[in-house]
Amino acid sequence: MLVERLKESNTELYRPALETLRTLIRTSTSSMTSVPKPLKFLRPHYPDLQALYETWPASEDKSLFADILSVLAMTYSDTQPRGTLRYRLYSAALRPADSPLADPGTWGHEYVRHIAAELSEEFSLREGAGPVAPKDAEKEAETAKDRLPGTTQDLRNLAKQCATFFLGHNAEPDAVDLLEELEIIGEITQLVDENNYARVCQYMIRCVNLLPPPDDLVFLRTAHSIYVQHKKFPESLALAIRLGDPDLIRDDFHAPGNPLMKRQLAFLVARAQIPIEWLHPKSENDEDDDEEVEIEPDLRDCLFNTKLSEHFRAFGKELGVEEAKSLEDVYKSHLENTRPGISANIDSARGNLAGTFVNAFVNAGFGNDKLMVMAEEGNSWIYKNKDHGMMSAAASLGLSMLWDTEIGITHTDKYSYSAEEHIKAGALLATGMLNTGVRTDSDVALGLLTDYVDNKSVPLKTSAFMGLAMAYAGSHREEVFSLLITFVADDTVSMEIASLAALALGFVFVGSKHGEISETILQTLMEKFERGDKSLDEKWAKFMVLGLGLLYLGLQDASDATVETLKAIDHPISKTAQILVEACSFAGTGNVLKVQSMLHHCDEHVNAPKKDDKDGKDEAKRDDSFQSFAVLAIALISMGEDVGAEMSLRQFNHLMHYGDPVIRKSVPLAIALVSASNPVLPILDTLSKYSHDNDLQVAINAIFAMGLVGAGTNNARLAQMLRQLAGYYQKEPDSLFMVRIAQGLVHMGKGTIGLNPFFSDRSVMSKPAVAGLLATLTAFTDAKSFILDKYHWMLFLLTPAMYPRFLITLDENLETKPVTVRVGQAIDVVGQAGKPRTISGFQTHQSPVRLGTTERAELATEEFIPFSPILEGFVVLHKNPGWEKEDKMEL
Repeated sequence: MLVERLKESNTELYRPALETLRTLIRTSTSSMTSVPKPLKFLRPHYPDLQALYETWPASEDKSLFADILSVLAMTYSDTQPRGTLRYRLYSAALRPADSPLADPGTWGHEYVRHIAAELSEEFSLREGAGPVAPKDAEKEAETAKDRLPGTTQDLRNLAKQCATFFLGHNAEPDAVDLLEELEIIGEITQLVDENNYARVCQYMIRCVNLLPPPDDLVFLRTAHSIYVQHKKFPESLALAIRLGDPDLIRDDFHAPGNPLMKRQLAFLVARAQIPIEWLHPKSENDEDDDEEVEIEPDLRDCLFNTKLSEHFRAFGKELGVEEAKSLEDVYKSHLENTRPGISANIDSARGNLAGTFVNAFVNAGFGNDKLMVMAEEGNSWIYKNKDHGMMSAAASLGLSMLWDTEIGITHTDKYSYSAEEHIKAGALLATGMLNTGVRTDSDVALGLLTDYVDNKSVPLKTSAFMGLAMAYAGSHREEVFSLLITFVADDTVSMEIASLAALALGFVFVGSKHGEISETILQTLMEKFERGDKSLDEKWAKFMVLGLGLLYLGLQDASDATVETLKAIDHPISKTAQILVEACSFAGTGNVLKVQSMLHHCDEHVNAPKKDDKDGKDEAKRDDSFQSFAVLAIALISMGEDVGAEMSLRQFNHLMHYGDPVIRKSVPLAIALVSASNPVLPILDTLSKYSHDNDLQVAINAIFAMGLVGAGTNNARLAQMLRQLAGYYQKEPDSLFMVRIAQGLVHMGKGTIGLNPFFSDRSVMSKPAVAGLLATLTAFTDAKSFILDKYHWMLFLLTPAMYPRFLITLDENLETKPVTVRVGQAIDVVGQAGKPRTISGFQTHQSPVRLGTTERAELATEEFIPFSPILEGFVVLHKNPGWEKEDKMEL
């Protein structure tokens, strides 16, 4: 009857009929699965109503009519695409903007979702982005005829209306997706309010790993501006660190007025090892910086990590592990099933060398190991080693005294006057190591190591380089640049010295895209290639190109020009360099296209055809140069993102089956990189299988990988596997050496120090930590020439990745404040309705507590309010003013 009314000539009947129709459609309720009755009855009349609509003159009645047709078109969307949207746009054109009917939300949720779906289709057609399937071409031609003229602006205005509706009705993901498809995600900052901004940001941040560049950075910046808008400083600073933008970091750091909040931010900056110069505007003269911008002493302690050693030792005491551990406590050789009659120490020099590393890793940071620090005068462990073994023994002091810059220096100092150059070199390395991640006003490391940079002795020179690299990793110190840059370009020095200088610069300027360093390294490679210099074929060349790659760590497209330049060098090292630079640029992004291109590098069988002639050997050498790194690159790119990491493990399985030996020996290392300090059972079983491989290089790398995967976890199952391996390889000195190293890593810091480069709920990547892991794994791509030869000190390059896995709660005076916390497995709650639990299977402890890689903590009561939303590392608390004594009584 109402439809017939609309066909009559009496125009006065139109309005009441339309209003009645509108009310009937809007108020009809039915079950979720069936079409509402009014729509069902009106469906047969839809074509007649469409024809009738065309005959009406423009008026407000026609606008209401268009609205009703728009809703009806939902039932016709299979035969007439985008009808809902078309009539919605007609209606908007005829209606005043302030009309109550202007909001699409008045027609309900399903209608708005329908419009949202059609908006993105229409937008891609108008932008010319959507390819039209051939069979739909005619249909599209018809709809194109009656498509509304106009730009994409009307679509975007409607999209914002829909997004506002979604945001008001707990459908934040729908709002974000819609605005992203219409390329106006930046506008969401004006639409969110204090009730929904947190869920919007959570969803956007989780989307970042799944978006292609440059959309991923747009999402991060948008989420950052929302957090800034709502004064959520720790969250916004974490995103600024992910973006690596000095200006944003500076603004966020200085934004809060509350001094306690500022200290919390200072802890975050210190954990990420951000150059402190970024926090205040640069002056002409760098050295006067600290005097110009006065940092308050307590803020200085937080920024410089000064109290890290003190807190770490107190944490160890709390856990009852401050006692030094002996080697036998780790090996537990009485549990090894060795055959009787075979002496366990076949190669005692090798055994002692392994003992050096195990002792250093296990007692790292506690400063009380029995072999080095507490040894009686003249009875030091150093003298139980030969030549280059002494170097590692002296260097191991740096790990024992890790982060303790005051007392540590006095211990290392006495060895720096030794007549034996290896001991002296070890002392230099130790000086660098104990300053890792900690800054001092006096810059002791710079003062001590600078004197040895120009030394004639190669061990002393390279130790000074790597000492500076570890002491100033990620600090972008120009003094280090001016000291080392000359060695990179110097033709007269060996490739070892030039490469380690480049690597040290890579550590110090990690992720800075420092123009002069990258130019110098490229220039050196070019010149050596043009001269036909044989040093490019040396084993050290890979460290030079790693230094180049580290400059672009996490910077995505910033390295394009460098990669193009490298393509001009027609030498095997060039391919390695391209892979390393590209892998570092996209580290932790999960970029699928880059992973695919790395897999393509792995499918060539480079040295298969030629076996007998001399060229075949050269081919094999070239093979070694790039395929190992392509495998590591897959892990490096996908490690920051869970789905990608899981999928990469499947790829590694294939590579292990079908790859050449050079690929197979790198697979365990890649697995370790994806899962550092996160011993998941399937990964342990896989590595355990590889550790018995026929190819000894694969086995050795798999054993080391087991150590990395379990680093600092005290994993009992892993410790048992390694004890069995010690029995299995008792006659193989190299493999046994690696088993010992792995045992040391598993018990690192007596189970309190991890190597995982991700922190802040595994959302932010520490660049110095990635640099340390990568440099060590690069040495393992050719373990025979480095770690198992006389360069075993390269194991100490893991130091920048070492950090305590604790949660320490502090009061307003930055003194430890024990509170009750729950610790459990972290659950992903993004996009879930209501307020779901963020941890599962939790246990309640008194802080300080130790956190696993995939664990999360939350306060058990509301007595204190944390300044950081993520309870990890150092967290400053303040008393909740609303916490009453009565509440305590009830509790």
